[in-house]
Amino acid sequence: MQKALAQNPNLIRTLLGLSFTLIFILAYAVYGATVSPSYYLYQTDAETTNHDVGQSSSIYNEQTNTTTWYWDVSADGVNLTWVNLTATELSDDSVVRLSNSAGLFSNRLLGVADADKFSCEESCYKNSTHEATSDDGSDVSIYSMTTTDPGRRNNGTVYAKSLNDATEKAQDIIEYEHTPSTIRIEIIEKGERQTSPTIFLTTVNEDFSSIEVFSIDTATEFLWALAAVVGCFSMVLIPSFGLYFASRAKERNNELKLKLAEESVEKELEQE
Repeated sequence: MQKALAQNPNLIRTLLGLSFTLIFILAYAVYGATVSPSYYLYQTDAETTNHDVGQSSSIYNEQTNTTTWYWDVSADGVNLTWVNLTATELSDDSVVRLSNSAGLFSNRLLGVADADKFSCEESCYKNSTHEATSDDGSDVSIYSMTTTDPGRRNNGTVYAKSLNDATEKAQDIIEYEHTPSTIRIEIIEKGERQTSPTIFLTTVNEDFSSIEVFSIDTATEFLWALAAVVGCFSMVLIPSFGLYFASRAKERNNELKLKLAEESVEKELEQE
């Protein structure tokens, strides 16, 4: 490389021209890939309902010496996404069950703030009944969803050729009827209990709100793309330019030494 640059000074112009051409092409490609009018972002309105579960009913089983408390709650099945249960004032080793005949997705890590690398789409399982046990009478929470598809929850993105087409696709993703939507809650406690636990049941329904074309700050993104490409090429070009300038400096130094040697020989010849 060093010899090639020293022997062909025009090679530096070729490298510069090629570099700027590639920088422009790649920057435009990155810019074009980040801006597409074919992607649309839709928003949803989440309506949270705190249900009044009403009075509980109970059954005492003498054979097992357990008391079963149960509640039946009618939820709105239109675009139902979340069904969350919290039970308090429990006795030791109480079993809490959340049931729905249409099935719900849940996992013991769902809703846990510090659950690292947890993905409900991969780890949640669908079942008609989910249960948890209270240790030492501690509160129990069961979080569940009607689907693991993130497109039905908390906004999303669709690819379409027009705004009307995108709106239809977004509405098709969101629209859902969870039926039957009745939620049954059961708590099984040891012994014959007289005071029922306290239940908090929350459901979330999400409706289509709005949609808009995906857009970004084009100037900022273009500058970031250009800076990234320039940085990549700099890693390749700086060593090459360094070799070129080093070879040119060495060549000039050799030329200077040769000139001085020639002048010295000429002076000696003149003296003779």
